[in-house]
Amino acid sequence: MGMSTAIGLGLGFALDRMLGDPRRWHPVAGFGLLAGSLESATYRDSRSAGAGYEALLVGGVVAGGVLAQRVGGTGFRRSALTALATWTVLGGRSLARVGRQLADRLEAGDIEAARALLPSLCGRDPRALDADGLARAALESIAENTSDATVAPLFWGAVAGVPGLLGYRAINTLDAMVGYRNDRYRHFGWAAARTDDLANLIPARVSGLLTALLAPIVNGRPSAALAAWRNDAANHPSPNAGVAEASMAGALGIRLGGLTEYRHGVELRPTLGVGPAPRVPDLRRAVRLSEAVQLASAILAALWAARR
Repeated sequence: MGMSTAIGLGLGFALDRMLGDPRRWHPVAGFGLLAGSLESATYRDSRSAGAGYEALLVGGVVAGGVLAQRVGGTGFRRSALTALATWTVLGGRSLARVGRQLADRLEAGDIEAARALLPSLCGRDPRALDADGLARAALESIAENTSDATVAPLFWGAVAGVPGLLGYRAINTLDAMVGYRNDRYRHFGWAAARTDDLANLIPARVSGLLTALLAPIVNGRPSAALAAWRNDAANHPSPNAGVAEASMAGALGIRLGGLTEYRHGVELRPTLGVGPAPRVPDLRRAVRLSEAVQLASAILAALWAARR
């Protein structure tokens, strides 16, 4: 793998920063359509059915990645293939762009336009949120998705090349589709949720460490980010989102969590961090910190891949 993969990861990250997500014929959207069709054909209210669904889709994507990497060979062709795969699976630029646009709408007092943007970031019910609630929802999503949309795919790309990049994105997409604890997916989505937890176990902690180290960029303190992680992350229902959100809250000196309304129901999330509830300027700070973490993770991934 080595240097070819490292160059490909760097080029793919640069493509994402310049171009954002592919605007048409996005492969991840195509995978989602395939997964939705297969769910309709295979759904049963059981863990075994969900595990088979997960294994078939993720296994197929990883096998395709292995085949593509072998056919691609080495040198320039492997770098180009890795760059294309990296660009396809990353979502960092789009994440930052929507965060800034939402902050713009809130500062202009256009709550309805801000509500219309929120579904691009998360599954909260925007109709139930005021300006501060929208800022908090967007900020929590940016914290979590900094890890999910950039740090984690780059980590798996550095570890396993193209199969790692594509396999991770398949896992994360299926979790977003069926990994819920509601009546329909409590059993069928169990495998998708647990696989996503495992895939993000290390990347979320890398993201948390980078968030703490880079906190001074937004006038935050690394010690506060680490303290919030240590004291509050374990209270979050997700073993990984808790790390990302708590470290971001500590870095920004704010408090996240509380009553959270999703389309599938209402949850009372634990408090993360110490300080005031987030406001629009904090959302802008979160975007800046997210972009710094993304860049640092790309550099680390390329360095790691180059050593292999």
